[in-house]
Amino acid sequence: MKISTKGRYALRMMYDMAVNDNGSAIPLKDIARRQNISIKYLEQIVILLNRAGYVKSSRGAQGGYRLAFSPSHYTVGMILRLTEGSLAPVVCLEDETNQCERAESCPTLFIWEKLDSAIKQVVDSITIQDIIDNAAKSHGGNYII
Repeated sequence: MKISTKGRYALRMMYDMAVNDNGSAIPLKDIARRQNISIKYLEQIVILLNRAGYVKSSRGAQGGYRLAFSPSHYTVGMILRLTEGSLAPVVCLEDETNQCERAESCPTLFIWEKLDSAIKQVVDSITIQDIIDNAAKSHGGNYII
């Protein structure tokens, strides 16, 4: 499984909004400059984040975006599922119930289930606040993820 640039950039965008939150909306161009990401690409990502209610938008001269909740509210898993879709390592584990006709006799299913469980455990246990805390501890807070 590979996480696309959309997923990685969404995490960077959420991180940037969190560390640069001064109570007012942050212009997308400022995030793009700090994170060295195309503003056009960020516009596509922020639409997803806004529709999901993860960010709030403000229009006008002082317009921009802010996190809708505190950084500790958002897990990496929430953001990656929004941008990437399922994080399941194999198709048969994408749905709540395994629909594969070979599920009962598949000798390798236990591997994919363990991998799926490990991925979920990691991405669902790390928040944006954890990323901020780790960056501050490891890099003095001046770290672009």
